[in-house]
Amino acid sequence: MGAFPIDGQGRVLLARRGIEPFYGDWNSIGGFLGYQEEPIDGLKREVREETGVDCEILEHITMLADQYGDGGGALMCSHFTVRLLSDNFKPQDDVSELKWFSLDSLPDNIAFASDRRALTALIEKLKNRQPL
Repeated sequence: MGAFPIDGQGRVLLARRGIEPFYGDWNSIGGFLGYQEEPIDGLKREVREETGVDCEILEHITMLADQYGDGGGALMCSHFTVRLLSDNFKPQDDVSELKWFSLDSLPDNIAFASDRRALTALIEKLKNRQPL
């Protein structure tokens, strides 16, 4: 599950990975579901664990296949836009940094192919003026 917090300026909040695989690269805020955990509950939990704040789910962006690192296990990744319910967020858990990025100025080192594809889908959705 991956969350893309969006602010009032249309920027997206990304997390710098503090763990392998792809240590130091950027990715969506999120992680793995627990056994029998409902997906939306798991996404909200992951956002809280990685930012320290709660969120509101806005819109589903993509559902994509990926793998967890080079030669890693298969993943099914579902990405959502979210609104953080506080500006008092800070990196937690396995995140070393949180940073806002303009969608036309994203970092080159985005860890997972599914995150790169989801960001492309988000940009296209916004370009076509579809509501979030």
